[in-house]
Amino acid sequence: MASTIPAPLPPSTANWHWKNKTVTPWAKQWFERELTAVRVNGEGSEEVGIERVVEVDGDVELGQRKSKLITIYDCRVVLNWSGTASDGTAVSGKLTIPEVSHEVTLDGTSDYVYEWKLDTDRSPAVEALFNLAKSRLPAALEAKFAAFPAAIIDTHGKDLTVSADPSRQGSPAPSSAGATAAKSTQSDAALKKRADGAGAVKSSGVAVNTTRVTVDAHFMAPADDLFGLLTDERRIPQWTRAPAKSKAEPGAEYSLFGGGVKGKFVSLSPPKEFVQTWALESPTWPSGHSATLTTTLEQGSDSTKVTWALDGVPLGMEEEITRNLQGY
Repeated sequence: MASTIPAPLPPSTANWHWKNKTVTPWAKQWFERELTAVRVNGEGSEEVGIERVVEVDGDVELGQRKSKLITIYDCRVVLNWSGTASDGTAVSGKLTIPEVSHEVTLDGTSDYVYEWKLDTDRSPAVEALFNLAKSRLPAALEAKFAAFPAAIIDTHGKDLTVSADPSRQGSPAPSSAGATAAKSTQSDAALKKRADGAGAVKSSGVAVNTTRVTVDAHFMAPADDLFGLLTDERRIPQWTRAPAKSKAEPGAEYSLFGGGVKGKFVSLSPPKEFVQTWALESPTWPSGHSATLTTTLEQGSDSTKVTWALDGVPLGMEEEITRNLQGY
């Protein structure tokens, strides 16, 4: 029996959700191409530059949240540098930059650190070239690092942003291999939607017909650790990749995804369950309306089953809200 492919979300809604793409292999190629083009000249015949990118250790991702593209990266970069001293001596060495990251490049939370090594026997001419490398190469490298975030977005942003152009609204039907992978993923996540809680509630004086959406998944982690990961303000950004506000006590307000989801804690029974009011900051969510999210954690012998049950989902928004809960 042929399955029905859900209609694509409108661009304004689809671009609201958190999505991310890992681009580490591309980033390594970018560093290899761009950094080896860095060269500076001194007085006379002195010249020094980056000969080879030895290692790029770390992860590079592009994320999208609330229609904003965000670069996420933190890499350790190891380079070989080489040059020619004023007396014609070939000089070489190694340069390690422990952190090339979004925080250093764009947020300016700290300065770049450069760890220099000289492999050539020292002489006055060699020392002069070494000093040239240490004084002039950092600025040239930092100019490249400053261009890196824009290069990520320019190259990969189109893969995350849903265009309003009708030709790009939908996705191609999955191949048989893709369908198998999707089926396996849904089996692992045990995705379920139930309409047995359908009813009508009032939002800002207007009745809203609602239903329940349920999503569950298994995690190879203990329940108490997951409970903290989902409720602790300091740990939530580890999985949302966005600012969070959360004080895990009844009546306290919380916000996730930089304010994209808001509500209050109703009750907490660590490490088994917590209940929250839940509202989506989205053009499609009824103004003033709140649903109730119950998160339960069932500790197994080697994994923990987490179930998110959201009561009060406006009818017609089941697919959108399911995607939101899967983002958890």
